[in-house]
Amino acid sequence: MANQLDELTGPVNPDGRDVNVIHKQIPIKVGVGSTIFEIFLWFPLIIPGLIFLIMKIKASNYLRKLEQKIQHNASQIDNYLTQRVVILQNVAAIVNKAVELDKDVMKSVARYRSGAKIDDANRSEINQELETAFSKINVAFEAYPDLKAHESIASAMQQNSYLQKEITAAREIYNDTIRQWNYAVNSWPTKMIVAARNNYTTRIPFSAPKEIKEQATQVFF
Repeated sequence: MANQLDELTGPVNPDGRDVNVIHKQIPIKVGVGSTIFEIFLWFPLIIPGLIFLIMKIKASNYLRKLEQKIQHNASQIDNYLTQRVVILQNVAAIVNKAVELDKDVMKSVARYRSGAKIDDANRSEINQELETAFSKINVAFEAYPDLKAHESIASAMQQNSYLQKEITAAREIYNDTIRQWNYAVNSWPTKMIVAARNNYTTRIPFSAPKEIKEQATQVFF
């Protein structure tokens, strides 16, 4: 039998294909067969039914704990983003005194000073704004020798670089936990039945915004 996927003869797409995260939560559902399966466990003996009941309780506890873990991991990302906001505010204040900083950067700083809330809906948007603001600050930082000699700014830019790496690592951990959740709620019979009874859905992993993906294809050097 020949290879079903033959890399030598194709078909191939010479233009390539980008990969996107599907932004959709899929409800977990079970059919009548699962109900029959549960009823069958109680007859003719009660013991199998009791054992499965205990298994469902354990599965329910596991999913609740995993849900809390997802929240914790998301909170870690938000903590790092908040730290970047503080650094942005401090650096922008210093740089703005030395040079006329981009107005969009100052608008971002003003927005965060007013206490912009970070949540699931705007987490990626805020991170993108921070990336853009720090990029513009870095241009000014590199263009003016006096700024490069400023220890506070140099230290802040190093902290920003460190936090960028921490955010990337935190996203990996978050996505790993999302994968655990999606795998668990689709594991029949125990976890899947519990998930369906509680109206759980799959969860969406982190995905990069369109602007970041476009920038990643550009020539940097």
